[in-house]
Amino acid sequence: MNKDEGVANSSDILSARILIVDDLQANVRLLERMLHGAGYVSVASTMDPGEVCALHRRNRYDLILLDLQMPGTDGFQVMEGLKDLEPDGYLPVLVITAQPDKKLRALRAGAKDFVSKPLDLAEVLARVHNMLEVRLLHAEAKNYSKVLERTVQEVETSRDLIRRQNIEVKRLYDELVAEHQRLIESSAQPGAMVGVEKDERLATPWFRSLRLRHPWLQLNLITAFIAAGVIGLFQETIDRLLILTMFLPVLAGQSGNTGSQALAVTLRGVFLGELELGKEKALVVKEAMLGLLNGTLVGMVAAICMYVVASVKHLPSALMLSVVVFIAMIGSCIISGAFGAVVPLILRKLGADPVIASSILLTTATNVASMGLLLGLAAVLVH
Repeated sequence: MNKDEGVANSSDILSARILIVDDLQANVRLLERMLHGAGYVSVASTMDPGEVCALHRRNRYDLILLDLQMPGTDGFQVMEGLKDLEPDGYLPVLVITAQPDKKLRALRAGAKDFVSKPLDLAEVLARVHNMLEVRLLHAEAKNYSKVLERTVQEVETSRDLIRRQNIEVKRLYDELVAEHQRLIESSAQPGAMVGVEKDERLATPWFRSLRLRHPWLQLNLITAFIAAGVIGLFQETIDRLLILTMFLPVLAGQSGNTGSQALAVTLRGVFLGELELGKEKALVVKEAMLGLLNGTLVGMVAAICMYVVASVKHLPSALMLSVVVFIAMIGSCIISGAFGAVVPLILRKLGADPVIASSILLTTATNVASMGLLLGLAAVLVH
């Protein structure tokens, strides 16, 4: 732990020992890909809940991703077994469940957090990072406090000798006691140390959760009307070129995935502390450039598909329609990539939770960009 900053080092977090426990191989592989993709280097897994305690006794994992619903030994029985291995009562368990009614029971059983199914990349990475940071801070503070406590006890037994020493030795003694007290106080407030006290947590009252979430849903409704309005503006073009409706979901889906990739990378950088101050512009430019390159490559394939379909339907404007699809794909991917990086940065600067709100604004931007470009270019270029 860095004593000047009081936060866990990113390299320590990425090197933390993680165990995935799930009886479904598909879920294990998905979580492994998520964690490896985020940079975690020590990820183990098991599909047998009966061997979790033995594995933890041998490896002392910093975090256990535990599925609750498993045949034979379920997640609650596993947590009971883990309690015997943790003398201080701290279970490093992040439960995975698709049953909301079991979340409170899991927390009462000793779990420290939960992830809901179906799994969301940004949520999984955020909760894993937060739990590991608190876990490592807890362990570091505990070990460091023990060392300081032993040192203070040794100094106390030699108090008479210290009093006869010079003023400099007395000053060092006072600093040692003050540092010990500071670590004890900071270890009791892990939420403040990781900067999450203002976000919604499991213990947040329902009325505050409603106040935090509902405005974004109202905004989502407005943005959905905006996307629908874009289609309405070009209703005449759609009526004239019905083939465009086949490619609207293609462009929306492709640009949406491009934006989601940029959003995931940006959120990962924010939560892991990798995004340095002043590097935001470079990140946006990079994601826009990746959107240009990826849009060009997938745009060529989409344009060929449009040409083939239009030719089969004997449309005289087949070539121009393929050009429209190609240009629209490039433009929408550039916009989506840039927005995927910009949106969480702006929300974070405004004090909003980027995990909750980013997807709403990003979806609107990708839908408006892809549909607007495709229909607008077709209205201008195809006659």
